[in-house]
Amino acid sequence: MGVVSAHGSIPPRRGSELALETVRLGPGEALEAGDGGHDVLLFAFAGAGTLAGEPLPAGAAALLAQGEQAALAAGEGGLAAVRVTVGAGTDMHAPMGARERIVAIDDVEPGKATGSRSFQVLFGPHNGSTRATMFVGYIPPGRAPWHYHLYDEIVWVWRGPGRYHSGDTVEELPDGAAFRIAPRQVHIVENLSSERELAVLGIFTPAGSPSAAYLMPDVAAAAYVIG
Repeated sequence: MGVVSAHGSIPPRRGSELALETVRLGPGEALEAGDGGHDVLLFAFAGAGTLAGEPLPAGAAALLAQGEQAALAAGEGGLAAVRVTVGAGTDMHAPMGARERIVAIDDVEPGKATGSRSFQVLFGPHNGSTRATMFVGYIPPGRAPWHYHLYDEIVWVWRGPGRYHSGDTVEELPDGAAFRIAPRQVHIVENLSSERELAVLGIFTPAGSPSAAYLMPDVAAAAYVIG
């Protein structure tokens, strides 16, 4: 059974504090983005709009803490965004910096992951998100060896195409697709392009560093690095 949602919708599931939906608003449309029982993380990927009156262009992310209410409104060209809810049951990281409401990806310094991968952390304990980390990861052409993470994660494909490998299952990853990766789920995210990086949005709990990846014993013994 496949785990990839081609339409970018990952409903709540027992044992996970994460859920994801893709929101599309026509020109002038608005919705209430907050949630009384969850933190909410937003990532605008097309068009432009506002959150509580503050500009939210494509490539910007936003954080609403549990119980905060704010109107997400589309501009003249409409707005498309990913909306992630983070439940209160996850462990909370100690705050490591001042709270931010909206972060533009162009203002975020890149970080280095294993191999030749890189990432940009949009939200985490450094700027107010103590329950989850949201980042954009960049995967070079090709595929990494089998590996796993200790955190619970949802991945949304910003700029594909790619493939997701899990066990004997291989699934296509077009733009806008989403899928879960459970803790210790051994997997590969493959970039099918030979010319550009695969860009994915990752959200995981508990909050921490997206660079933490673990190799299977046979892979580690062969001295591979994740690329």
